[in-house]
Amino acid sequence: MPFYKKHLILTKELEKMSENSYIRRKIDDDLLAWVQEADRKPLLLRGARQVGKSSAVRHLGKRFEHFLEINFELDEQARDLFANSELYPEKLCRGLSLMYGTPIIPGKTLLFFDEIQASLRAINSLRYFYEKYGELHVIAAGSLLEFALSELPSFGVGRIRTMYMYPMSFLEFLSACGYDMLSREIEGANCKNPLADPVHKTVINHLKMFLILGGMPEVVSNYVSTGDLQKCQKILDDLTESLRMDFAKYKANTPALLISDVFDSVVGQMGKKFVYANVSGEHPHRQLRTGLELLKMSGLVIPVRHTAANGLPLGAEVNPKRQKMLLLDTGIYQRLLGLPMADLLIYDDFSIINKGNLVELFVGLELMKSGSPYTSKSLYYWHREDGKNSNAEVDYVVQIGQNIIPIKVKSGTKGAMQSIRVFLNEKQKNSPYGIRASLENYGEIPGIKIVPAYAVGFVH
Repeated sequence: MPFYKKHLILTKELEKMSENSYIRRKIDDDLLAWVQEADRKPLLLRGARQVGKSSAVRHLGKRFEHFLEINFELDEQARDLFANSELYPEKLCRGLSLMYGTPIIPGKTLLFFDEIQASLRAINSLRYFYEKYGELHVIAAGSLLEFALSELPSFGVGRIRTMYMYPMSFLEFLSACGYDMLSREIEGANCKNPLADPVHKTVINHLKMFLILGGMPEVVSNYVSTGDLQKCQKILDDLTESLRMDFAKYKANTPALLISDVFDSVVGQMGKKFVYANVSGEHPHRQLRTGLELLKMSGLVIPVRHTAANGLPLGAEVNPKRQKMLLLDTGIYQRLLGLPMADLLIYDDFSIINKGNLVELFVGLELMKSGSPYTSKSLYYWHREDGKNSNAEVDYVVQIGQNIIPIKVKSGTKGAMQSIRVFLNEKQKNSPYGIRASLENYGEIPGIKIVPAYAVGFVH
C-alpha cells in the first residue's frame, strides 16, 4: 500500500477516535482565538505527555477544510524531508502535500507537526513559516519537547507563539461529567455570595472523585463513558508506567534508574522541602540535581520555590536551595502512594489519609492551571524558621493585583491560622489579608478569607 494511503487511513482512525472521545477543554477557546488572529504566528503547544495536546489540535482541525497531521517520531520520510531540504516553507509544503495526499492551502488547511522534538530541523523551520508563509495555520507539539528546545535556546524568538497545556482542571472535569451549571455556580460564588450548603456538599463529593481520578484526559474520558473506577485505576497505572519508560529518553548520560529514584522521592517528599539526601540509592549529588531538573523539564514535576515575599515580583527573592516539588496529577499521585479509594470517598477530613498533602497538591495544580496559557506560571511558598517553637509556613504565596496574598491549605474543615497571622504581621504593607483553602464553604474571619479548595483558581 502506498505510504500516503497508509497515512490517510491512520489519520482518519485518529480523527474518528478523537471525535468519539474528545472532552472540551478551556484551551479550545484560546486555540480558536489564535486561528482568527490577523498577524498569526506558528503555534508551539507545550506540556507533559498525555495531557491532551494532540487531541485538542485534532479537534481544532475539524474547523478546517483540510487537516494534515505529521508525527515525526513515526514518519521517517517526514524527518528525511526536513533533514535533506532547504527550509523554504512553500517548498516543504509541496513535498508534504505530495507525500501525504492532502492539499496544503493557506486559510483552508491546518498543518500539525506532532512529536516535533524528533526533528530539530522541523523545529527550526517554524520561524520561516512565520516569515515567509504566515498565512498558513501551523501548530507544533511534542511530548518531550523541552529537551529539544534546550538545545535550541534562541530558536524563533518573536516568531513563534507558545501555549502551555496541563491536565484537566476541576471545572473541566465537572463539565466533562455534564455539570456545566454547577461549574458556573462555582465561578460566580465568593465570600459575599457563597454556595448553598447542599450545593457545596455536592461539589465536595465531586472533588473527592477528581482527587482519585486526576485530570489526565484518558482517565476522565473513561470515567465519563464507563463510570468504572477500577478501569480508571488501571489506566493510571499504564500512564505511570509509560511515563517511567520515557526516563531513558531524557538525557543519554543520565541513568533512567537515577531519574526513577528521584521521581519516587518527589512522591515521598510531597508537601515538604525537597532534600536530595532522602533520595534512595547511592547517587552523586550533582547527578541527583540533574535528574530533578530533567523531571521538571518533562513537566512531570513542578517546583514550588521559596520566596521572601517582601515585594513584587515574587520571583525576585527566591531561595534556590529551598524548594518543594509537586507531581503533575493527583490521580497519578494517589496511585503511586496506594491511597485507599474508599477512605478518600468516605471521609471529609483528608488528614486522616495522608496528612493533607493530597489537598495541598490539588490546590497548587489548580493555581497553576488557572493562569494564562501563554505563560508558564511559577508557584511560590513562604517559610520562616527561627527556632523549634517559632516555625511558620504558608503553602502558597500568590500575587493578586499589587498585593501579596498567603494561602494556607487545610485538609479538613478546621485548623488554626497561626502561620498566616505571622505572615500578615510581617508583610502588613503588601498583604491586606490571607486565604484559608479547605473543604469549608466560603466564609470570612478577621483578616482571613475562607475559600473552598475547589474554587482556589478564582481567587485572583
